[in-house]
Amino acid sequence: MHITVAAVGRFGASRGKTGAEKALFEEYARRLTDQFTLKEIEEKRSLSPESLKKAEADKLLAAIPADALRIALDVKGKNLSSEQLAQRIGVWRDDGVRDLAFIIGGAEGLNAQITDKADLVLSLGLMTWPHMMARVMLIEQIYRAQCILAGHPYHRA
Repeated sequence: MHITVAAVGRFGASRGKTGAEKALFEEYARRLTDQFTLKEIEEKRSLSPESLKKAEADKLLAAIPADALRIALDVKGKNLSSEQLAQRIGVWRDDGVRDLAFIIGGAEGLNAQITDKADLVLSLGLMTWPHMMARVMLIEQIYRAQCILAGHPYHRA
């Protein structure tokens, strides 16, 4: 299975340096046995919040494989345990899903054209997280799911 994380913004872009979040993200991505790609997009035009969400959605959708199973991250999404997420990924893998795409919006959130057509809308919880930290939390959960599915001892309840 190939996993893509498509996200608004670039690591280090706001600070002019790479940052600890990028290093941690890369560490978990390196541990994955599945093929993995990070696609970062930016919309530099000054737009209204709704127009910005639409422009970002167009770029996010263009960044992922057309036939990918889509998982949109949104605060209004489903709260799953690590085991439940692993189980879903395992079912998709066993059903022959070749491309899995996790989609992270920008500060304004995701446009409905993404959330309405997502195969799963997933929440990392009700707390607000910086977008770069959300990426780290997501990649760690993808790695944890891989460990759960492989029976590796990394995951402890």
